[in-house]
Amino acid sequence: MFFRPLNLLRLIPTLLFILTVLFVIQMSSIHSNSAYALLSDPFLQFPTSSSIKIVWFTEFPGVENKIIYGHNLEQEVIAKTTQLSRTREDEQSKVNGDYSETTKRMIWRHEGEITGLNQDEKLPYKVITFLEDNKVESKVFSFSASPQQETPLKILLTSDHQLKPMVAANLQKVVETIGQVDAVFFAGDLVNIPDRASEWFDDQKGGAFFPCLQGLANYTIENTVYHGGELIQSAPLFPTIGNHEVMGRWSENKRLSQQYVDAIPEKIAKKTYLKKAEIINPDHDVIVERNWIKNNSFNTDTYEEIFSFPQTEDNNSHYYAVTFGDIRLVVLQVTNIWRSPNLEKTVQGRYQESEKELNNPENWGYGQHIFKTIEKGSQQYQWLENELNSETFKQAKYKIVMFHHPVHTLGGNIVPPYTNPLQNITQDTDGNITEVRYQYPKENDYIIRDLMPLLETANVNLVFYGHSHLWNRFIGSTGINFLESSNVGNSYGAHLGNNKRPIPPDYAKSNYVEIGNPNGLKPIIPNLAPLKDENNNVLPYIASNEITVFSILDTEKATVSSYYFDTRQPNSKVIKFDEFTIL
Repeated sequence: MFFRPLNLLRLIPTLLFILTVLFVIQMSSIHSNSAYALLSDPFLQFPTSSSIKIVWFTEFPGVENKIIYGHNLEQEVIAKTTQLSRTREDEQSKVNGDYSETTKRMIWRHEGEITGLNQDEKLPYKVITFLEDNKVESKVFSFSASPQQETPLKILLTSDHQLKPMVAANLQKVVETIGQVDAVFFAGDLVNIPDRASEWFDDQKGGAFFPCLQGLANYTIENTVYHGGELIQSAPLFPTIGNHEVMGRWSENKRLSQQYVDAIPEKIAKKTYLKKAEIINPDHDVIVERNWIKNNSFNTDTYEEIFSFPQTEDNNSHYYAVTFGDIRLVVLQVTNIWRSPNLEKTVQGRYQESEKELNNPENWGYGQHIFKTIEKGSQQYQWLENELNSETFKQAKYKIVMFHHPVHTLGGNIVPPYTNPLQNITQDTDGNITEVRYQYPKENDYIIRDLMPLLETANVNLVFYGHSHLWNRFIGSTGINFLESSNVGNSYGAHLGNNKRPIPPDYAKSNYVEIGNPNGLKPIIPNLAPLKDENNNVLPYIASNEITVFSILDTEKATVSSYYFDTRQPNSKVIKFDEFTIL
């Protein structure tokens, strides 16, 4: 046995970087002593091979906003400041202040872009917002440009945080188990009500979105306080639109929770607009028309104002593609509004309008309608075709597609099929509406019929999604790995055994599967340490309100590893329960 001599010269750059950061932290105040403070720590967005964007928020515009960076924090970039247009609070908000009525909350976003970077260089940085006679600043964190090919990366795969009880514990255990990850891929449902500002920044229960991902949360479970993980200050976050990133029809007065569920299809709003166009928009202003239709159907404005997105001719906030090391990540908007499966006549749900609103079409919900279609021939479909046929995609070592709605799952939200509802109206002899119901033909499922053939032909390695709040995985006939790792904060259960999905009794069961995965594939049993039921049978899923799950993509090993932590036992270990390769 022999020992290889330690190459100290190779360690010098790393040691210098660590010493520099420690020195700067020692010399830099974490926050000013003034009454002002940053509303969030800075976080990283969309690095390229030579640039990166850094974003943070305050409740005041500041006189000037800067990013200070470099080995000795000797360089600076002036940030662009914009005000969020739709962030509000209401009587259901859990935050300081008088919000007995729905009230706009003044929040400013600061974004600076640092350019001229080298891919192999990590640099310290901090952000400063200057006031007339004072300043507030962050701690010192680090950033780097998008990694080169063959750079070993560990990436957190997560979704469906929504201020749920176990999120802070989950993210704290990520850092304790893995350390600093290199990126976060987030498959949608970041918060519950996207226009409610406190859900992003400072909900008093202690589990708001940014605090959890920045190690600043304060959520108690079983007398243990969890602070989340300091992740996105030094690792870029790549978000996805889920149904909880979409707000419904705009109102100055209604509760935000009411506005959230009050989304209707854009085509319905367009019909109403055309009937009233001469009154609403006598000058035929295109911007007025667009805004009226948006305000009377649905929007993702707050999501789009909070995050940055690639600025290219084809990419936008709804779907985009980026290269990150050996990964080509394709993010799609595949989500629909969530409606209750409850079959009571009083419920406006997936399959029906509520009885009391039958003769008030202006109050209809129009079933579980899709926000932006992925059906063949659509704009998003054509964009995806071009991306999958690009040399950039074809040459990527790892081809990963991320969206919100599940392809294969044991969860409840995969039923009905992913297609726009067909409306059926029943009337009595006097013309009064007695029933409005919705069908979702399985043969029209846009994911299975249109999207999956594209992904199978393109040799995608991994499809990652969420929405059903559980962990399960599948392998397709062409070798695609399907992962749903959304049992982060809570779960609504898995539909096996006697746990049937609620489906109208007169609907064809072939379209609306009560038990198992409706799209055919069998779930894979975790291959390391599966959980067991009360009869000691191994379970092909984790769906728990006490056990939280996270998954890590390791590009060096070409593996996805999944871990669970039992929050009922705060001193217990994190257990790796499954691992699979994606090449």
